[in-house]
Amino acid sequence: MNEVYEFIKSCGTYFLATVEDDQPRVRPFGTVNIFDGKLYIQTGKSKNVSKQIQKNPKVELCCFDGKTGSWLRLAGQLVRDERREAKADMLEHYPDLKKMYSADDDNTEVLYFKNATATFASFTAAPKVVKF
Repeated sequence: MNEVYEFIKSCGTYFLATVEDDQPRVRPFGTVNIFDGKLYIQTGKSKNVSKQIQKNPKVELCCFDGKTGSWLRLAGQLVRDERREAKADMLEHYPDLKKMYSADDDNTEVLYFKNATATFASFTAAPKVVKF
């Protein structure tokens, strides 16, 4: 899981795919954190992405490292964590988000990956799969 975290963090931006009815939805994200031994992302409960995840928690993210020509696909289920500590830890790692979010508001949402399968790939090496 740490290798997955480090790769996503080094890319800076990743794209998260959800499903809305029968339509895929993809958007850029930038938050990733390890807390309490789990890999987390963050969004706002008022956003459509949150509503899509609550209806169907199966997601996939993808990020690309242009320096190495390698990419990561991470598929799994996202689980909402309502603990203040999880929210506060995420916001400590992304202090700019404190302008829009608070660990004590009703909008901040942190979610962790469950039943995750990460696939590291490139054009020059065989894929590597990590599950957590």
